[in-house]
Amino acid sequence: MNLPALRSHNAALVLDLLRTAGAEGISRLELAERTGLTPQAVSKITARLRAEGLATQAGHRASTGGKPRTVLRLVPEAGHAVGVHLDRDEVRVVLVDLMGTVVGERRAPLNLGAGADVVVEGVAGEVEALLGGESPEVEALPGRHSGEAETLRGARPGRSGAPREDGSRKAEAMPGGRPGEAGRPGEPGVRVGALLGVGVALPGPLDHARGVLHRVTGFPEWDGFPLRDALARRLGVPVAVDKDTNAAALGLAVGGEGGSFAYLHLGTGLGAGLVIGGALRRGARTGAGEFGHQVVQLDGPPCGCGDRGCIEALCLGAVARGDLDEAARVLGAGAANLVGLLDIDRVLLGGRTVAAAPDRFVRGVAAVLAGRARREGAERAVPVRVAPGGARGVAEGAAQLLLAPLFGRAEG
Repeated sequence: MNLPALRSHNAALVLDLLRTAGAEGISRLELAERTGLTPQAVSKITARLRAEGLATQAGHRASTGGKPRTVLRLVPEAGHAVGVHLDRDEVRVVLVDLMGTVVGERRAPLNLGAGADVVVEGVAGEVEALLGGESPEVEALPGRHSGEAETLRGARPGRSGAPREDGSRKAEAMPGGRPGEAGRPGEPGVRVGALLGVGVALPGPLDHARGVLHRVTGFPEWDGFPLRDALARRLGVPVAVDKDTNAAALGLAVGGEGGSFAYLHLGTGLGAGLVIGGALRRGARTGAGEFGHQVVQLDGPPCGCGDRGCIEALCLGAVARGDLDEAARVLGAGAANLVGLLDIDRVLLGGRTVAAAPDRFVRGVAAVLAGRARREGAERAVPVRVAPGGARGVAEGAAQLLLAPLFGRAEG
């Protein structure tokens, strides 16, 4: 039996219940009942979590007999993770606490085709700027190996923005912020605790286990590039890499979207994240959810992947022509294929193109699914709605690549 792993698993169970309990907290007795652990085991785990600053007392709750029960809660500011959404033309970076709450955010233009050195430096510069040029400690929290505890190296105060092709830099301020200082955690009331690392989400295909990119659609020069290791060396912190759709789907699942669903992301490309039975499904080669490249028209227009008649090419072509109803119909056809193959509970839509006309896309996709349900004699169609999280849903999900394992939610 692997006792260290078992202890880590039990601590993750307790931490996840503390997280879901929120500010109201939860008693040790309730923790024991919900985890199946003995009261003694729960007492040891919570004592360790309190000593490490991850849990604290949140008051007392009346008991049916005897003294009142002590209630514990998670300390959100005890740890943080950075989430990066690296799109084809911009980068969005968020800093989130252990509850998944965003406490800092930056966004800047960044050309994915500008070359590996420029992109890595641009992402690193935005991460450092978000952290205010400070050097927070990377601590070995439960579920992490002590050998991963490092200090953020290479942070240079005053750097902001992503590099343009000419090497200059420009940052875009978020609402309420100044250029180069958007949502900085150095503002009053925001303190950077233990930094678990940086999660990066970008278009696939890629190998999330090794952090190596494959032939990203439209950018074949990235094939074989070890993005995870390159960023880890540059920043000096643990880095995780995954597809943008997987990260967003993970964030939704951790945030409370239960059951089985497909997250369809229509932005500069088209892809899907799949959650089956509450668990993110990446596939053996991170190939699950390559939704945009299912061929639906054999003699259709060429796609950036090298094939013809892919849903992505048809959908983005319709968007380029301004025919959003046709784009929604094509997206609905792909969604209907997923519903037929996986028997999922619902379809969630996201991405900047959907965000520009959410009602039309929801209505169009829902109409196709309703038609399929009628043909099959189903009692009702699979529901369709816009995914919560908005424009930063992928970046928040990227942060969960580091946070989710802490709470025992590293599926896939």
